[in-house]
Amino acid sequence: MRNPFDDGYYTEEDLKSFGFRSIGKNVMIAKNCTIVNLECISIGSHVRIDSHVSILAGAAGITIGNYVHIASSCYLGGRSGIEMQDFSGISQGVKIYSQTDDYNSGMYTNPTVPKEYIKIKSGIVKLEKHVIVGSGSVILPGCTLAEGTSVGALSLIRKPTEKWKVYFGNPARIIGERKVIDQDGSIEKRLFNNRIEK
Repeated sequence: MRNPFDDGYYTEEDLKSFGFRSIGKNVMIAKNCTIVNLECISIGSHVRIDSHVSILAGAAGITIGNYVHIASSCYLGGRSGIEMQDFSGISQGVKIYSQTDDYNSGMYTNPTVPKEYIKIKSGIVKLEKHVIVGSGSVILPGCTLAEGTSVGALSLIRKPTEKWKVYFGNPARIIGERKVIDQDGSIEKRLFNNRIEK
């Protein structure tokens, strides 16, 4: 039986030929994605990147771990780097910025202005293991979303988060706790032993 995803996603052979820094097995990337600076992007195994995703890597690179899902119409970009660790995922329309104009600096903004007249805020963005981010949320430069963080839809993350907490709002605040997944690591070990090498 034919997989309905086959026509809309690149083949494994395609992906290996494109020039990523590294790429694992069982990776699905939609053909209508925009990905810039592939040589600065590392992708693990069992990853799916859906339609209309834009990934613009700077020199610091973008690292995507294993068992990661990036839903349609997401944006990941900036010169300071982005890291999505194993089992993390972002829903439709999430935007992750590792750099942005500093709107409070009294300087000019936007990329058409010479660099000496603008001020940039930048910092690596990290999504640790088991982080999930709801649709339409925005993550600003320098934020680390700690292991197990859950972010509700349409939230703004502008500060680091705490482990296994649920966040929501603009700006996002803690609204609850999330149950720890696979506390002893046995499921993760089984997944990696059985699938990563296959």
